[in-house]
Amino acid sequence: MAIIGRIAVHVFKESVRDKVLYNLVLFAVLLIAASYLIGQLTAGQDVKIIKDLGLAATQIFGLFIAVFIGIGLVSKEVERRSIYSLLSKPIRRHELILGKYAGLVLTLAVNVVVMAATLYLVLGYMSWVESEEFKATWLRPAADPAMLPAIFLVFAQLALVTALALFFSTFSSPILSAVLTFGLYVVGHFNADLRNFESVVDSTAAAYLARALYYALPSLAPFDVKAAVVHGEPVTFGYVAMTTGYGAAYVAALLLAAVFIFSRRDFK
Repeated sequence: MAIIGRIAVHVFKESVRDKVLYNLVLFAVLLIAASYLIGQLTAGQDVKIIKDLGLAATQIFGLFIAVFIGIGLVSKEVERRSIYSLLSKPIRRHELILGKYAGLVLTLAVNVVVMAATLYLVLGYMSWVESEEFKATWLRPAADPAMLPAIFLVFAQLALVTALALFFSTFSSPILSAVLTFGLYVVGHFNADLRNFESVVDSTAAAYLARALYYALPSLAPFDVKAAVVHGEPVTFGYVAMTTGYGAAYVAALLLAAVFIFSRRDFK
């Protein structure tokens, strides 16, 4: 565990020094702040717009960080040929994979916290400057603690996407890994449609294939509760726990597969 921790800290420090990472986070923070100005253009809907844009910015820019850094965690070491010096040290291959994953998840956690704090600052400022009469028209308070489950599920979704990117990077090129990860991200948000695919096709084989893909591919739609939070609908602790448990199980399966593939790669 100590080796995994040291690798994770090294990945975190390396990611923090990445200029692309700074640019993505800065752009996301500016977008969240700019959402306040956009919200002022729509009287009565400003809080909803700010929350929606803020949560969407956190999710989208976190996705870019997860994919573009995640796909390089392994392939970058191979391209630089630094993988030989790493494996010559007392580091097992599974420790390298798990350490790199933990480091990127730590990086994501810090960036999600920064973007969430910025969103709450914008909403807190809005709550401070608006009149009590105007605030009485809001469904929920501006700096609503009920947004925290949505932010946490965004982070859980990004942790799953990171595991996908890392899994693909153990056996494919960075470009192909990015394409596959983004593809599964999109498919994962419409995965529920595969469950009812048999109602729109006559082929039994196609229906069984769709049902198999439904269970095999990651289902990412349950992690997206932005609409519920923006409209003041509650997100229960049980729902968050069940969705997080599903994500953790899928991440564990992906990491096991990544370790299995990476441990059998020949770098000679």
